[in-house]
Amino acid sequence: MPHPLGSPFVRDQLSLRTVPANERGVCGQRPFVLYWMQGTQRLEDNWALRLATVEADRVNKPLLVLHTIDSGSQYASARFHTFMLQGAQELASRAERLGITYRLMICRGGQHCTTSIERLAADTALIVTDLFPTEGVAQRTARVASRVDCRVLAVDSVGLVPAACFDREEYSARTIRPKLHRLLATAAEAVEDRAPKRPFPASLADGLATSTVDPRRFEIAALVQPCNVDHAVPPVATRGGLTAARQRLDTFVSNGLTDYCRRRSVPSDAGGTSRLSGHLHYGMISPLEVYNAARAAADAREGEAFVEEMLTWRELSLNFCLRNPGYASLASSPAWAQRSMAAHAGDTRPVTHGLDTLERAQSADPIWNAGQRELVETGAMHPIVRMLWGKALVEWAPTYEAAFTWMIHLNDRYSLDGRDPASYAGVHWCFGKFDRPFTTRAVWGTIRPMSLTRARLKYDLGDYVARWQPTPAAQVA
Repeated sequence: MPHPLGSPFVRDQLSLRTVPANERGVCGQRPFVLYWMQGTQRLEDNWALRLATVEADRVNKPLLVLHTIDSGSQYASARFHTFMLQGAQELASRAERLGITYRLMICRGGQHCTTSIERLAADTALIVTDLFPTEGVAQRTARVASRVDCRVLAVDSVGLVPAACFDREEYSARTIRPKLHRLLATAAEAVEDRAPKRPFPASLADGLATSTVDPRRFEIAALVQPCNVDHAVPPVATRGGLTAARQRLDTFVSNGLTDYCRRRSVPSDAGGTSRLSGHLHYGMISPLEVYNAARAAADAREGEAFVEEMLTWRELSLNFCLRNPGYASLASSPAWAQRSMAAHAGDTRPVTHGLDTLERAQSADPIWNAGQRELVETGAMHPIVRMLWGKALVEWAPTYEAAFTWMIHLNDRYSLDGRDPASYAGVHWCFGKFDRPFTTRAVWGTIRPMSLTRARLKYDLGDYVARWQPTPAAQVA
């Protein structure tokens, strides 16, 4: 039953965050419990790992943590595989120190790892995995849950507040914000991290050697090269893993939060934003750790401003993608935006560009091109430019549907936080989601307009554009 907002929690966090993926029972006669790591790629503040440990101890079984990296996803690339494998190298080392048996499985041939999980389930008493609505995690979980004969549980470690606290889609930031604040004191509690009581037998671990790898024993490039992924999207300088995420967080808290309310609107100020979205997307650092670090910052007002933005937008985005099955479709726009787009579908676009031109950062506007180059070269884009980048496509694409599809393609192919709930929510915001109607204009209708021309007056973009001028080495695939 849904938890009544505003009243004290009547269930512990584990129960609140856990969703059965099938109706099978625990097969107590089988030798181990499996935590199938998909979306929460960390050992700290990981509710799924916590539940798997508790359940393994309850049925007196050892625990295996199996981290899978698929090559069959639509936008799988050398960029994303490298980023995840950098994190996996750290996971393997930390798991060994903590007494946790961790194995990595890379499906190289353009396949998903679900078949291997299904085979492994024959020896598994219980499967615990991550609850995550995008990037194919939910679909892979559902496939496995329907084909195995043991119980499968999905656990939410994405949000600071358990997603189950909101049993319906929230309309906007203003509707979810007060509910979040009423739940934070209870929800923002530390996860008890510990190893399972029974060690994983060496005989069982040895049996996994043919299907798994120890990422510490290989150069990452050698692991990525044979994978059937998009090698035209190369790795970026931003490194994956908890250590890199914590370094970014420490730098941001000690420096970036200084005058954050002003600096976040200066695209040329690389330190004015946290730049943690990629690490948060892959679950390499927990939102709880980011929340606590920002709350403890010396400048409480600036810290609160950052926490408010991160918390409200991430939780609203997760709620949207969990509660609205059409999150990847323009049909999920609000009714007023749908009417507006229908009424203005035939409006003449003063300027149009094709997707290939845009992907190569060869539009008519240097601000947009700078944003696209930053995205392609670094896997990220400054938030202010990202809004302008998305809104420009509404005007430049021949139809709203094309604009929506192109936005998702460019973001998901290049951005480290592509395929994230917050990315889908950001794309939808460009088409009126979480917003209100504005005065009617050509093409825009009543959707909020954003002009690159006016942006030059509002934001200091000169240094940003100059920084991302094209160079011979910066070519778009």
